[in-house]
Amino acid sequence: MTKNRKSTGQNQQTGQVRIIAGQFRGRKLPVIMADGLRPTTDRVKETVFNWLMPHLYNAKCLDCFAGSGSLGFEALSRGVSSTQFYELNATAAKKIQENIQLLKANNAQISKGSCLQLLETEQQQFDLVFIDPPFRKGFVAQTAELLETKQLLTDEAIIYVEVESELTDLQLPINWQLLKEKISGQVAYRLYQRS
Repeated sequence: MTKNRKSTGQNQQTGQVRIIAGQFRGRKLPVIMADGLRPTTDRVKETVFNWLMPHLYNAKCLDCFAGSGSLGFEALSRGVSSTQFYELNATAAKKIQENIQLLKANNAQISKGSCLQLLETEQQQFDLVFIDPPFRKGFVAQTAELLETKQLLTDEAIIYVEVESELTDLQLPINWQLLKEKISGQVAYRLYQRS
């Protein structure tokens, strides 16, 4: 993640995220640096996508709190059949839309709005879900519950969760089995499979 401290208005700078591998390998996508947006670092992303390798091909992907779209775009590059992005921040959502057009990714779509509200009306099921929300707001448990109660996950769906490392009592559905876990500084990242 590189940062160019070019101001774009209220408290927002621009930066870029790099796609590590796959069809769009090496492409750098412009992103905004708004408060609360933390693009997943290249090192973490590399580990996560090594974990995800067997689960990517032809998967329908949902990037819940997309931010820069870094995870969803990496998944697109590596062979998922489609990515649905959710993003509340209007400027970040607009940038994701621009990056979808830049990559000519006609299998990607952005929905602007609150993840929790968008899940209420979502119609399709997903094989792969990224849950990487702003820290310390309790969004992970609420998102997980909605994914289950609205039956938005396929039977053996893979769920990636990124939370603050001090969060030790995360309440997740009992049928989510922890596959992998790693802590890097203030971030804990985990891979679950729905059973």
